[in-house]
Amino acid sequence: MTRWMAKAALGAVLLFAAGGPALAADVQVAVAANFTEPAKQIAAAFEARTHDHVLLSFGSSGQFYAQIAHGAPYEVFLSADADRPVQAEKAGLAVAGTRFTYAVGRLVLFSKTPGLVDDRGGVLRSDRFRKLAIADPALAPYGAAAVQTMTRLGVYDALKPKLVTGTSINQADEFVETGAAELGFVALSQVIGESGGSRWLVPESDHAPIEQQAVLLDPGKDDQAAKAFLAFLKGPEARRVIQRFGYASR
Repeated sequence: MTRWMAKAALGAVLLFAAGGPALAADVQVAVAANFTEPAKQIAAAFEARTHDHVLLSFGSSGQFYAQIAHGAPYEVFLSADADRPVQAEKAGLAVAGTRFTYAVGRLVLFSKTPGLVDDRGGVLRSDRFRKLAIADPALAPYGAAAVQTMTRLGVYDALKPKLVTGTSINQADEFVETGAAELGFVALSQVIGESGGSRWLVPESDHAPIEQQAVLLDPGKDDQAAKAFLAFLKGPEARRVIQRFGYASR
């Protein structure tokens, strides 16, 4: 190494030590499948502002909780319900005082076929379809809401033989999109941009509220980027994205 190169290297070290440009950080975020598209947009806006990187993983809230309980290195959990963030907090898997509701979801009965789904869900009492897609109610809050809705309508037992169950709400939506099921219970956010087909926006009184909560997990307790991402999720820019996809916000 020449004397000039040595001086340059030493200068770089001193610049960093004196508060030079910080390296971008990675934030590991587990995201409920229904929130896929909003999360992508929010993450992109956060990255543009901070230059940190948000690494998003999508799946069912139940599967994520099991992974978190077994030591998965996620730093932030965006669940589709409140129960699992509460459980994570009680089990010492999440940082107390960081949990909050980031969105309230809406359930929709949707079909790619125009006219199949009426505006009151009466199709569920008909013989006009062979398969009905839902997310696994044991893993996905939207699946649980679908079962509650069918039970309230008094059709659940009759529809059981027709149910096609996905591991997440994304898979339930795929069943409808590909024609594996003529209709399905999905998240409003998944079909809000669809101009065709037919749908029924399920009244919120037909199922328990789909209150989606976020929490800082133990691996992120000392990570400033993870904390900054949660703060950004509460801010006006993220709020606009959340509302644009049909969620209520608090």
